[in-house]
Amino acid sequence: MRYLITGATGFVGGHLAEACVRREQTLSAIVRSSSDVGALEKLGAILYRGELSDPNLVRQAVTEADVVVHCAARVGDWGPIDEYRRVNVDCLRILLEACKGLGLSRFIHMSSLGVYPMRNHDGTKETEPLPKSHHDAYSQSKVEAEHLAMHYYKEFGVPVVILRPGFVYGPRDKTVMPRIIDGLRKGRLRYPGGGHGALNTIYVENLVDAVFLAAQGDKAVGEAFNLTDGEFVSKRKFIEAVANAMDLPHPHLTPPLWLAWIVTWFSEKMAKMKGAKEAPLFNFTRLKFMGYSLDFSIEKAMLDLGYRPRVNFEEAIGETMDWYKKNNQ
Repeated sequence: MRYLITGATGFVGGHLAEACVRREQTLSAIVRSSSDVGALEKLGAILYRGELSDPNLVRQAVTEADVVVHCAARVGDWGPIDEYRRVNVDCLRILLEACKGLGLSRFIHMSSLGVYPMRNHDGTKETEPLPKSHHDAYSQSKVEAEHLAMHYYKEFGVPVVILRPGFVYGPRDKTVMPRIIDGLRKGRLRYPGGGHGALNTIYVENLVDAVFLAAQGDKAVGEAFNLTDGEFVSKRKFIEAVANAMDLPHPHLTPPLWLAWIVTWFSEKMAKMKGAKEAPLFNFTRLKFMGYSLDFSIEKAMLDLGYRPRVNFEEAIGETMDWYKKNNQ
């Protein structure tokens, strides 16, 4: 099969690209001209250099693919919604337009469990309605992107599969894990509500396995799938495992969730009034991550895709933290 990956120079896309080569699949990627593509060149990937906003480049790339895996996205916990829509919705539309009528085997859209409402979750399934609006622009744009992808499936027959991973972690993550380590070093991490709720973890290699199952499964097209490691890992357990590995102190502050919500609301309000370019220390994305229990059912992925998380938490966090220690993070 010929796999085209967007976001292949990133964390998830990079691991997926390596897995394609291990599985002897033909690998191609759309990469920005400014991106470091050394790893992809070593893998022998066919590279289409340019922007996802360029319809001609995108059309050229997708016509040479059997499976498109769309990992590229703007991520973050702050910024105007239009900036997130430009990447997460408008570029997706260009990709989907180019895929119309091509006879692709799959178009796998990498979404997020962040599309669900900001509340405690206890085995939430894919039947849960998605909210019309979110506090943060990233989650809002991902909901809109899912609606767009399903529209192209229903109206034009593009073989869309939506994957909703939780918090993806593993070696080479240069976004979230470094922030956790930095927060531990500076004593900024807290456990709103106590930290005993679930963290929706998924090890990057387990997510990669799910991508290939989605590319092959007969029941995948036109469906969305929650993806986690299927193992209860509390916020305390995860954060303290990172702290122990890096020889850093454990967080100890446990403000009540209602108080954390009020402080976060005022913090974001003041930051927006001041036109802050960076996220305030207390924001709703971080509150969701650290404060709410995030337990989601993966029963559908197990039944319809045959998904079985291959790497358990102890092994995964060990491999992850070994990489960060070796790379002086």
